[in-house]
Amino acid sequence: MNSLDWAVLIGYFGVMVAIGVWSHKRVDNVSDFFTAGGKMPWWLSGISHHMSGYSAVMFTGYAGIAYTYGVTSYVTWSFPIAIGIAIGAHLFAPRLNRLRSRLHVASPLEYLKNRYNLPTQQALAWSGVLLKIVDVGAKWAAIATLLSVFTGISLNQGILITGVITGIYCTVGGLWADAFTELGQFVIQFFAGIAMLVAVMAKLGGFSALWTVWDRPELQGHTAPTAGPYTMTFLLAYLFIKTFEYSGGMWNQAQRYMATPDAREATRSGRLSAVLWFVWPLVLFFPMWVAPLLVDPKKPDASDSYALMTEQLLPHGLLGLVIVGFFSHTMAMCSSDANAIAAVFTRDIAPVMSKAARTWSQRAGLLAARWSTIAFLGLSMAVATQVNSPAFKDIITVVIKWVAGLMGPIAIPFMLGLLRSFRKSGPTAALVSWAAGLFAFWLTNYGLDGIELQIQIVSPLATSLILYVLIGFVRPEDTPERDAVLDRLHSDDGSPAGGAAAAAAVPAQGGGDRADQPLG
Repeated sequence: MNSLDWAVLIGYFGVMVAIGVWSHKRVDNVSDFFTAGGKMPWWLSGISHHMSGYSAVMFTGYAGIAYTYGVTSYVTWSFPIAIGIAIGAHLFAPRLNRLRSRLHVASPLEYLKNRYNLPTQQALAWSGVLLKIVDVGAKWAAIATLLSVFTGISLNQGILITGVITGIYCTVGGLWADAFTELGQFVIQFFAGIAMLVAVMAKLGGFSALWTVWDRPELQGHTAPTAGPYTMTFLLAYLFIKTFEYSGGMWNQAQRYMATPDAREATRSGRLSAVLWFVWPLVLFFPMWVAPLLVDPKKPDASDSYALMTEQLLPHGLLGLVIVGFFSHTMAMCSSDANAIAAVFTRDIAPVMSKAARTWSQRAGLLAARWSTIAFLGLSMAVATQVNSPAFKDIITVVIKWVAGLMGPIAIPFMLGLLRSFRKSGPTAALVSWAAGLFAFWLTNYGLDGIELQIQIVSPLATSLILYVLIGFVRPEDTPERDAVLDRLHSDDGSPAGGAAAAAAVPAQGGGDRADQPLG
């Protein structure tokens, strides 16, 4: 990097902070901070949903997979995510929106204490928060790894720089700042991705390189849709998992649907995100697929291949723009996760731990939301410094194994709890399926040797799903109050579904941000 690249990078950081400060005027209460007051247009929500779904891990861990196996990196990653989001746009997005518009909650998990009970809500909340600290820690480590390749600064220095900048804008501006910065980041990434694609094609002989390079010896086997540990079984398992994860199981994705004005707009948001997941990763992946023709990575897993390629092919200025593109993905995901975790902590965990939190005024609740965001970012940055330790092994292990494996037991009670088809599954089904899923993760990843990757990542979710459904049939726990909550989430027919019973089912909290008042 030279002074021009540094100017681009510093300018980007400055714009992100400015957007956060500008968004500050849109945030008057907890609803604005966590769900944009239900005023976010569908197209902004869709772009934000897409951008908050992946990070610089794509340019490190997945770049290594693309370097080694080729097209399978798309077929077994972004393609199933696109399908999963398309399914969830119709099945889950409208119901997640109604959590805010009809039940008037600000956190995705607030409804759980009425859908199940308080212990269930707390179990899912605490385990989800702890998982996200590790997950976001991996994202900080990924972007710091890239920064170290370009600038030579240490991993910890890179973590500190990106974490502080992200903390400023997302703490000041809440979900509005996240969404607007993600829009800007999408535009930056568009130009950066196109620049990299054009540079690679020019190096390999022009536009025709898209179809003429595949018979070269270095790319032997690179067109196979599945390869190595990323088999067809892995693909199906990943589709199964990502349908839940990207449709709201990752709470930050649920917030994007909650932030739209109504259920129809939430569905449109999901459709846009699905289309972007189908198309845009193809542009980003092609340079990674043909990287064996251009660079020799220094790391055994080839996670530095994309970074080395940008240094080799792009002039200064454009190099800075691509580096900004790396940052844009990671900062988008980390800031949105921070907002979601702060929502769960301030709305679901803090009121149980503290009587004072149950009667927070709007000002106190907003202040708690901001401090919770800072605390989450600080903890995840601390974890990031340990991501290459023996406990975590490496970045891609954390992302694929830990997140995909542990997300399922948390997402099953949360997501299926929205659907009337599973109304008989109550607190017992939710807690047993959650605990058994976590045990399945430990058993397949650490208790037994020689377990295939696809079994490791799918067994926790499959265990939770089977037990959640089975216990619902064996020990049904549906009640009129729980049914009333589900009725209010089922449709927008213009009537208060469930009547007085449904209204009674909505939790009331003290202070200025009452859950029995519309937050939007």
